[in-house]
Amino acid sequence: MKQQAQGSGLTLKRAGFSSSFGVLAATLGSAVGLGNIWKFPYLTGANGGAGFLLVYLLATLLVGLPVMIAEITLGRRAKLNPISTMEKLATTGKPWWLVGVIGMLAAFLIVAFYSEVVGWVFAYIAKAINGSILSSDKHVTEAAFTSLISNPLQSLLWQWGVLLFIGGILMLGVTKGIEAIAKKLMPLLFLLLLLLCAVSLSLDKASDGLAFLFHPDFSKLTASVVLTAMGLAFFKLSVGMGTMMTYGSYFRDDQDIPLTTLRVMAADLGVSMLAGIAIFPAVFTFGFAPSAGPSLVFITIPAVFSQIPMGQFLMVAFFILAAVAATGAMLSLMEVPVVIFHERLGWSRNKATVVTMLLLALLGSACALSHSSLADFKLFNMNMFDLFDFVSSNIFLPAGGIAIALFTGWAWGKDHFIEAIGNQGLLQNRRLATVLLFLLRYVSPVLILLVMLKGLQVF
Repeated sequence: MKQQAQGSGLTLKRAGFSSSFGVLAATLGSAVGLGNIWKFPYLTGANGGAGFLLVYLLATLLVGLPVMIAEITLGRRAKLNPISTMEKLATTGKPWWLVGVIGMLAAFLIVAFYSEVVGWVFAYIAKAINGSILSSDKHVTEAAFTSLISNPLQSLLWQWGVLLFIGGILMLGVTKGIEAIAKKLMPLLFLLLLLLCAVSLSLDKASDGLAFLFHPDFSKLTASVVLTAMGLAFFKLSVGMGTMMTYGSYFRDDQDIPLTTLRVMAADLGVSMLAGIAIFPAVFTFGFAPSAGPSLVFITIPAVFSQIPMGQFLMVAFFILAAVAATGAMLSLMEVPVVIFHERLGWSRNKATVVTMLLLALLGSACALSHSSLADFKLFNMNMFDLFDFVSSNIFLPAGGIAIALFTGWAWGKDHFIEAIGNQGLLQNRRLATVLLFLLRYVSPVLILLVMLKGLQVF
């Protein structure tokens, strides 16, 4: 589907998603990431199980979904990149275009460190295939992980390989690249999860893992846990960094935005819960601690799979699963600067992609070397990997989310929002828009600000 786009006085032929399933798959691919595989399940179990889930769902309805709907609606209305979208829709003279700039900066910083983690995942597919990490001894798996991240050449090559892989898909375009890949990867993601869940649930202490995930413990629901749930609800849906605005610009005119976002939210939650079911029964069966982060994915999981029948095959499946989850997120993040360079500067899509890859390879190398050659180089007492993570997560993303909520709720106005939001009847649109605008004006920005202040350790 081709659309006309204007950016900086240039008229370009603009591609878009070709089907409703393509829209859903691509948008879900952006929302799903490595955090679904380890962070969400772990936080759920560690913070009260079912009680935490209820708080998360409520927070999603108040924080994540309204901003996601607003961002996609703005993108579809303008059918432009994030900077040009805000320029086109804002009142003349108002600097709302800076929201797009913040989104692009956030995307760059996130890909700079995230591409390194994704590089580790792809490296572990190779390690799982050759069996070098198939050991029940955590010291062996820990040594393998340390050897990978402390080797500067390996770190750089795997990161650059990921950037080339994602860049190659982006060069194919929106329909033949992003959409076509998402249509294949999302079903594969669910199939691999279901396979791993079936094996995990057959283990001796599967019930302990399920209890960790789902047993409600309302005594753990402190103010800090509630803020954690709100932050997760905001960050998990990939809002505040221009990705949803960019993908929204590729939405079909007849696509039901609110319904699509609800489906994405439900599917995203389903992926996270299935990942927890696949991982934690196995972790508990073999007596490992369900700790979060790289220690779980790259150290504990190989040790766990070494003790399961067909362990090597399942471990390969697990890391392919992680790579699939990471690929969709990487595509949406890198697409933000690519489409901005393409439309704002009039570059060909291939040139915009190559320049983006080169800039990210340069910027990302500082993160890739943070555990080796640049381990002692720190700013604000953080290495480059941690600094990029901190700045993007705690400053740019919440600032972008707040700005989108305020722009949609106050500056753009109810009439524009009602007209742009969907293809339902006017009365239904008006009722839905009234609820969403109330949340975008008075609720979402305040809650995101609280999350931001907590991240900045103000309290």
